[in-house]
Parts: sequence; C-alpha cells; structure tokens
Amino acid sequence: MCGIAGVLNLDGRPADGAVVRAMRDALAHRGPDGAGLFVDRAFAVGHRRLAIIDLRDIAGQPMSSPDGRWTIAYNGETYNFRELRPELEKSGWIFRTRSDTEGLLAGIATWGVHAIASRINGMAAFAAWDAKDRKLHLVRDRFGTKPLYV
Repeated sequence: MCGIAGVLNLDGRPADGAVVRAMRDALAHRGPDGAGLFVDRAFAVGHRRLAIIDLRDIAGQPMSSPDGRWTIAYNGETYNFRELRPELEKSGWIFRTRSDTEGLLAGIATWGVHAIASRINGMAAFAAWDAKDRKLHLVRDRFGTKPLYV
C-alpha cells in the first residue's frame, strides 16, 4: 500500500512543499520504498511508495506525463493494465516503465480521467493533476477499497 497527501489552495496561494513533505513523511509506514514530491503553484502532492510491480526509481511517484500536462499520485493495483497497454501504445504512448502507474497515467493522458476510471479493473485511489486546465481529479475504485480522504 502506498500513501498520498496533498494540498490545493483554492485561493491561488502557492502550496507549501515543506508542509506536504511533512504530511507525506507522516505516511512513511504506508510506503517504505520511496518518497516523492510534486509542486505546481497552488497544488502540491507527496507520495510514499511501496514498490511491487516495477521496482526501479523511474517508476516512482508522483509521475508526470512527458508533456508535463498530467501528474499522478496513485495507491492501488490495476489488474488489467497489461491488457490496456497495447491499445495505449497504438495511440502513440511510449512506455518508460513496466508499472501500472504509468498505464493509468497513459490512460488519463490518452482517454481522459473519467474514461480510464471506468476502464480499469482493480483497487485504486489517485490524485490526477491537470496542469493545463489547473484542475485536480480525485478518484477511487467503485468499492472504496483504497482510502481517499478529503
């Protein structure tokens, strides 16, 4: 299980990366294999990683799309990400990892948040930041298996 924590200042004030880092580190028990932080003006998200599928650092989180539009922090497991991968590759996505996180990120960038959320099979909670539209999408699986608190 991983841990995610973040802040979105709706009044536009810059997010305090140090505060989010402290929030993230309070979740160290949820992810001993790595820690990441992403800050984009009023938004910041931290991630604690429990590495299971792709153990390399390149598969760490938060993970951003190559164009920088999308950033995701994810806790869960997408059981059908290998089935979705060939379709995403045909759409032009070039995978750098073997992780289900990147499969989810590719699906968001290719099909959109709502479309990929309906196509994944698994247990998940994630925060997807759209830097272009300045919108945060919070999603969890249909059964609420993974925690997501607002």
